[in-house]
Amino acid sequence: MTNDHLISTLNDLIQISKDGEQGFRACADDAQERYVNYKEMFMNRATACAQAVLDLQDLVHRLGGEPTNHSTLGGALHRQWVNLKSAITGRDDDAILSECERGEDAAVHAYRKALSQDLPDDIRLVIERQYQGVLANHDQVRALRNMARAKKAA
Repeated sequence: MTNDHLISTLNDLIQISKDGEQGFRACADDAQERYVNYKEMFMNRATACAQAVLDLQDLVHRLGGEPTNHSTLGGALHRQWVNLKSAITGRDDDAILSECERGEDAAVHAYRKALSQDLPDDIRLVIERQYQGVLANHDQVRALRNMARAKKAA
């Protein structure tokens, strides 16, 4: 893998991680007050995504590249959709959690794509560690969404 391709791959992960940070912050803002634990969980996830961004940006700097400092257009559109859907559905927890899960699906895909490439060992370790966090985020959001659906159905 060329240095430029590696920097591009890392910058893609920076963008998806920034999407995650901003998406989790939006979900925390939209979570209903009676679910304070949702707000706290979303803010913790946003903080973890922000740290992932810093770690990835450090790797890009070490490679002599310029790290990106913005999220993806798709992520911005997704957050707008979350905000619109929340307004329409009255900030329904199932809807919020479903949209958070969709954002995490994109992150899982981006990390799998990066890990499918021939990466230097030190960079692979960082990306693999972050990927495990993305999977944990995804699974936790899905479990919360399933609980919200069960409560709604009851």
